[in-house]
Parts: sequence; C-alpha cells; structure tokens
Amino acid sequence: MGSSSNTNTSGGASDKEEKKKEDKIKGKDSSGPSFKENERVLAYHGPLLYEAKVQRIENHEDEWRYFVHYLGWNKNWDEWVANDRLLELTEENVRKQQELDKNQVVDKTMKSGRSTQHKPKVSNADAKADKDDTKSLMKGKKRKSQLGTEFPLPLKKQLVDDWEFVTQMGKLVKLPRSPTVDDILKKYLEHRAKKDGKINDSYAEILKGLRCYFDKALPAMLLYKKERDQYAEEVKGDVSPSTVYGAEHLLRLFVKLPELLASVNMEEDALNKLQLKLLDVLKFLQKNQITFFTSAYDGSCKGADEDKTK
Repeated sequence: MGSSSNTNTSGGASDKEEKKKEDKIKGKDSSGPSFKENERVLAYHGPLLYEAKVQRIENHEDEWRYFVHYLGWNKNWDEWVANDRLLELTEENVRKQQELDKNQVVDKTMKSGRSTQHKPKVSNADAKADKDDTKSLMKGKKRKSQLGTEFPLPLKKQLVDDWEFVTQMGKLVKLPRSPTVDDILKKYLEHRAKKDGKINDSYAEILKGLRCYFDKALPAMLLYKKERDQYAEEVKGDVSPSTVYGAEHLLRLFVKLPELLASVNMEEDALNKLQLKLLDVLKFLQKNQITFFTSAYDGSCKGADEDKTK
C-alpha cells in the first residue's frame, strides 16, 4: 500500500505486464493498433462472436478502428469497429465463442439488423464517414445476395457444429458419404420435376453448374487444413469430389456462393432468378437435414492421432 515504483520495481513491471495482457485480451492497446491488416480475429456482432478478417485500419481521434469482413458472410455486413468489439483468435477466445453459441443457439442479430449492445459510441460525423467508407468499398458490388441474407438458421447451426467437429475435436466426415453431392442434386431434380409436373431444363442446367462449382471449389476453398490428407487419399485420378463428399461440404459451398456470384458477368434480373433457385436448393437441404447430414463425425484426422500418441 502506497509504495512507489522506485521501491518495488519488479512489482510495478509485473503490474504493467498484467495490465498489458488484460488490455490485449479485451482488444485494447494504447501503444498502437492491437490488430494488423489481414489478421483473422473474433468480432462481436450483437451477443455472439464471429470469425472475421481485418481489412483496413485507421486512427480516428486517437482511437484505433478496424474495417472487418465476417468470414462466410456477405460483404454487406462489413463494418468499422473499435477495439472493444474484437478479440484475438486464440483457443481461449474460441472456447468463449462456443460458450456464447451454446447459450444462444439461434442468432437473430444478423437477420434482424445491427445490435447496439456492443457498438462503439460514434458521433454523427463519424457515422457519416463510416457510411462513405463502406460505400467506396462496395462500389461496383451493390448486388444484394439473397443467399447471404436468407440462410436458414438450422443450417447455420449445422455449419457451426461442422466447424467444431473438424477444427476443435479432430473428427472428420467418413468418406465416401451417402448420399453424395451427386445423389442430393439428383434427388432435388426429382423433387422439382414432381412439384412442377415436368423436368425443368433451367433447373437441370443450374444443378449441372452447381456440381461443377463444387468439384472445382472443394480443394481450393471448402476444406479445413485437417481434411486435406483425407482428400488426397479419397480423390484420385478421374474421381469427382461430388461422388465422394456429401451435404456437409455442399453446405460450405453455399456460404461461398455469394462471393463467387458477385464476380459473375450476368444481368441483375437473371442473377436474382438464379439466386432464388439456389435458395430453393438450400431449403431442400434444410427440409432433408436429418437424412442428408451425418449425425456423427467418426474419422480421426492424422494430426489428432499424432497428438494423442505424444
């Protein structure tokens, strides 16, 4: 009590280190920006945490702000946030994210609008500046994605569970899956034919394109790092991924589709019609969720097995 830093240098240094560590956990660091451009972080949006990527940084009136993109979400959700909205992507903070998910399984925040609970206080001038910055970033990409805004909530939960099984528990989907992506798309075409009273050529063409997208996108952007060895073992020669993988990985493609479709050279009206049809496929996945998706991830990845033997 009352001792100066001169008489207790080690204690003062220790206190400073603790304060710095505490500030870092909270996302605050007075010496400079706490996060770097292109760094992956966890960001509060409403009551939940989402994985995000820092795209831009700026210092506004001695306060660091970060323009973040929520991974797996349409770019319309990109926004400027302050330090108190961000956390480092650490195991401890990932556990915190999972606890929040369990406490509130259904996240209505993304669909109903921004929550003010974790929003930093900004002046009217700041708000206008944020809006202008967002407009400049979005220039030329004003297309609204119905896939991003109308993603069924049960399938969002499916994605979270899928991520947890693979990245946190070291479990993989047993391959080959049944039904495969090919099987699911054929079942959907049969479903549409029965509903429309005929085979719709436009749907058949779209499903053909979706299958092609899946085969190309899977090794490039749909696999977690722990799944790559399994892919190398299962997909060889002329084997198509769509004949090996199932609903779990097809669902990951739908998360990426808004980003992929944003660069497609297509008339607005045609694009909207395409998105409606893809959304119908997504709803078909939800309707058959129990049948199409595996209830247990049994295959262990090599990394997990090696860790256990050490």
